[in-house]
Amino acid sequence: MNTAHANKQKDIFVKVPLEKVQAFWNARPCNIRHSQQPIGTKQYFEEVEQRKFFVEPHLVEFANFPSVKGKRILEIGCGMGTTSVNFARAGAKQVTAVDLSEKSLSLAKQRAEVYGLTNIEFYHANAEELSTVVPLQEYDLIFSFGVIHHTTHPEKVLTQLQRYLAPQGQLKLMVYYRYSWKALWILFKYGKCQFWKLSELVAKYSEAETGCPITYTYDKKEVDHLLNNHGFTPVTMQVEHIFPYHIPDYVQYRYVKVWYFRWMPKKLFRLLEKIMGWHLCITAKKAQCSN
Repeated sequence: MNTAHANKQKDIFVKVPLEKVQAFWNARPCNIRHSQQPIGTKQYFEEVEQRKFFVEPHLVEFANFPSVKGKRILEIGCGMGTTSVNFARAGAKQVTAVDLSEKSLSLAKQRAEVYGLTNIEFYHANAEELSTVVPLQEYDLIFSFGVIHHTTHPEKVLTQLQRYLAPQGQLKLMVYYRYSWKALWILFKYGKCQFWKLSELVAKYSEAETGCPITYTYDKKEVDHLLNNHGFTPVTMQVEHIFPYHIPDYVQYRYVKVWYFRWMPKKLFRLLEKIMGWHLCITAKKAQCSN
C-alpha cells in the first residue's frame, strides 16, 4: 500500500468543499452528452444507455441486473439513472437512488417516468451523511459505480453504507485504480512525467469535463484496508476498462480506436485491461461481528 500517496491525496482533497463537487456535476451530469436526441425523450435515454454499455460492457456484467429480481437495491450516485432504471426493469422489489447533483436526479426521475417505473425512490443527499435523509432499512445490494472517490471523505460513506446492508447482502463498488493505463496516460500527456503531481492531475483530467475537484485513486491493498476498517469484507476485486477510442472522433459519435489499440489483438487488449484498467470493481460483504 502506497501510504505516502494516500496521505497526500487526503491532504489535498479534504480541503475541497463538497459544494464544489456538487456544482461540478450539476454543470455537466455524467453521460449527458451520450446522445444528440432531445434531452428527456425516450430516444435520448435509450441512446445514452446504449453508448454507456457499449463503452463499459463490464458494468453490465458487474451489476448483474437479472440477479436483483425481488430484492431491495440502494444505489449511491445514481447520476442520470442508467443503472437504477435497469435494476427496476429487472424486477427489483425496491430501488432507492441517491445523488448529490440535483440536475442528475431531475434527469433520473424523468427517465423513470418515461419508462413508467414506480419501484424507484429518489433522494437528494450527501452520501457522507446518508442517514440524515434516507430512512434506515436493510438492502440486499448496495451499488455504487465510480462515485465515492469523488467525495471528500470516502470512509464516511462506507461507515454510512454499513448501516444499510443486510447481513447476507452485497456491496458492489467501483473506484478508480491508481496503477492504470489512464493514470499513466494523464501523467505523460498532461503532467510531463511530474509524478509528484499525480493526485492533482488525475483529479483534473479524470472525467470527460476537465476540472473535477476531487478524484481519489486506490490500489488493491488500500481498498482492502479501507473496507476492512469500515465494516466490510472484500470478496472479489477485479481491474477493468481501458478507453481505446480517439477522443476527437468519439465526441462526434464515431468509434475510431487510437492507432496502438487498433492493431492490438483482442486477447492482448483484454489482458491489458485486467492489469491496467481504470475501474477497480469490488464485491464485498458485511463483516461479521465476533462474539
